[in-house]
Amino acid sequence: MDHDHPNTDGLSHHHPGRHQHQHQHPPTRPAVPLTETIRPEWAAIDALPTPELLRLMNAEDRTVPTAVAGQLERIAAVVEAVAARMARGGRLVYAGAGTAGRLGVLDAAECPPTFGTDPALVVGLIAGGLPAVTAAAEGAEDSPDLAAADVAALALTPADTLVGVSASGRTPYAVAAVRAARATGALTVALACNRGSALAAAAELAVEVEVGPEVLAGSTRLKAGTAQKLVLNMLSTATMVRLGRTYGNLMVDVRATNAKLRDRARRIVAEATGAEDAAVRAALTATGGRAKDAILVLLADVDAPTAARLLDTADGRLRDALRAGGHG
Repeated sequence: MDHDHPNTDGLSHHHPGRHQHQHQHPPTRPAVPLTETIRPEWAAIDALPTPELLRLMNAEDRTVPTAVAGQLERIAAVVEAVAARMARGGRLVYAGAGTAGRLGVLDAAECPPTFGTDPALVVGLIAGGLPAVTAAAEGAEDSPDLAAADVAALALTPADTLVGVSASGRTPYAVAAVRAARATGALTVALACNRGSALAAAAELAVEVEVGPEVLAGSTRLKAGTAQKLVLNMLSTATMVRLGRTYGNLMVDVRATNAKLRDRARRIVAEATGAEDAAVRAALTATGGRAKDAILVLLADVDAPTAARLLDTADGRLRDALRAGGHG
């Protein structure tokens, strides 16, 4: 679906041959991404009572999961491709600017505590570097050279994946990052909120969640940001599930680095094994707080070193290690 000529109804229509008159070659205007178009019926939101304004925003937000649902097959294809590469030791890299870049950095930062991954396994690149996470660096998004340098610093290989994230699908930093990654042989993926985007054209796989105009025109931290967050949640979580980083719906690779997480690890081990609290605590102590190892100690009735060896042989997959240990 092309969006060549934004109309006064906030949508875009193209009618070949109409209203051409004497102009054989009418002047062209740059296509405006649907995420940037203005809905005239929302022009007076500043005059709305606060409850009505919030109802309007909430109604628009409810359309986002439906838009994401329309891309589930594409997201599934990305997950399978990423998981296959990560199983060979590859990395997952997100690259974006502004809100899109921050969402990638956030998703990457959550992987080590949630799934016990090395911080270098899932990486977030943002135009302007880490300072841009908390302070706007809007000019950095226009620099293809900056993106190329950031990608080059990672020394990507064909086992790696880079996901370019951009609401408009045409942010120069994201597009250049995808092109630079593709030149290394890495798998490249586009995550955009407009169809037919330059980002999708640059990548091998594309997820384009068309969320439409924002209540606050052009503020793509709203519906577009929500859509990107939902897709990134799916991408990292489903990939880690495929890699055996969970046991059922339990975060068995959680890193118990504070009191809250130590308590969570105890609950996870208790849920997975049905063991009494004293046994759970003893197993966690023996395994250095590693929930996955503690579960194996209790269910397979082995000591901590044996549990670690079984998990290593099973590439960290608890179900496989349990079978090897004679349980399950």
